Amino acid sequence: MNVNNSEPFSAADSALGYLYQVRCALLWSLQKLPSEPVFEVSMETLDDVTFEKAGAPHELLQTKHHKNRSANLTDASSDIWKSLRIWITALDTGKITNQTMLYLFTTENAAPGSIASNLKHVERDTEAALQKLQQTAQTSKNLDNSKAYQAYLNKSAAERKVIVERIFIIDSFPDISDLDQFLKAAVFYAISREHQNTFLEYLEGWWFRRSIDQLKNIDKGNRITSEELEAQMSDLREQFRRECLPISHDLLHYELDDETAVSHSDFPFVQQIKLATDHTKRIASAIQDYYRAFEQRSRWQRQDLLFVGDLKVYEKRLVEEWELLFSAIEDRLDEHATEEEKKAAAKEVLFWAETGTVHARIKPEVSEPFITRGSLHILSNDMRIGWHPEFRTRLQYLMEGSGT
Repeated sequence: MNVNNSEPFSAADSALGYLYQVRCALLWSLQKLPSEPVFEVSMETLDDVTFEKAGAPHELLQTKHHKNRSANLTDASSDIWKSLRIWITALDTGKITNQTMLYLFTTENAAPGSIASNLKHVERDTEAALQKLQQTAQTSKNLDNSKAYQAYLNKSAAERKVIVERIFIIDSFPDISDLDQFLKAAVFYAISREHQNTFLEYLEGWWFRRSIDQLKNIDKGNRITSEELEAQMSDLREQFRRECLPISHDLLHYELDDETAVSHSDFPFVQQIKLATDHTKRIASAIQDYYRAFEQRSRWQRQDLLFVGDLKVYEKRLVEEWELLFSAIEDRLDEHATEEEKKAAAKEVLFWAETGTVHARIKPEVSEPFITRGSLHILSNDMRIGWHPEFRTRLQYLMEGSGT
């Protein structure tokens, strides 16, 4: 990771560096899956990103993100020497072995004839790199690298050779924005082209949450496994089938906050509920479901996963189911029905909406209850359905205000 703030107290570059590290870890994990089905990955353990097999470090990867991508990696670049010091220390302490592969990914360029160019995958020359590393360590006046220089010079020629032969420098690597095209390529086999952006949005959401969990529990040996990633990919593939739709994690686990509750308290669907009950928990649950369903449906439409025609068909089926129940209850109540009986009937219809006994689904395999409950409250908010037998006359002022 690189920190190179343009403002004295700005943490923007540092934050970009960490986000870059997390996105790179996802990209490399996706690229490994087809050929290496079993591995573990972690961030900020032995290195920026560490891949392990059977509990042993297999690859250590350093990421260096720079705003100036046209800059060249000099032989005294701190990117090279800080990475080298980390790797030497890991070897000295027995945390890695001589078999561990060491990678430096940087957005900068490796100038021809430089140490970095000598350690690339192509036109590789480790003997030239060894000579230049020794010369730089002995002659450079860069004080920031002094400890790294000393650590390198303290190793024998044979030890230096073993280390350097395991180092690969990948220059001109995509920056954080350009990673998108590579991530799309990595999931090309998993999802159709038209849904790649949305698929990645959901996958990265999961990856960032899982990365946070890994970092929070780093002292407990927490690692992200290839099996977890593959399972998440499989689950998302299922959700993107024609018969299904992906559910946003934040909405699935959303809990109503005071601000949202207050801002929705005067909505027509809340007034509809109050004709049946003043129970605060039922009102709060309705607001929560309304908000979640409204937001999820809006996201699906923005992501081109759900179209206006789909919603119209779904809402028509919901209204039809409501009409069957509502008409039956109207038949049961004669013109002499008391207010208590009408309110009891309203509670019965509302209970039907709350308990998920509705058969209509927005897609055949979308069974998340808040979608149905919230969609019914959306229809109630538009005064297309209601709970109280006399909701239209009781709330006439709302209908007139909305032009219904």
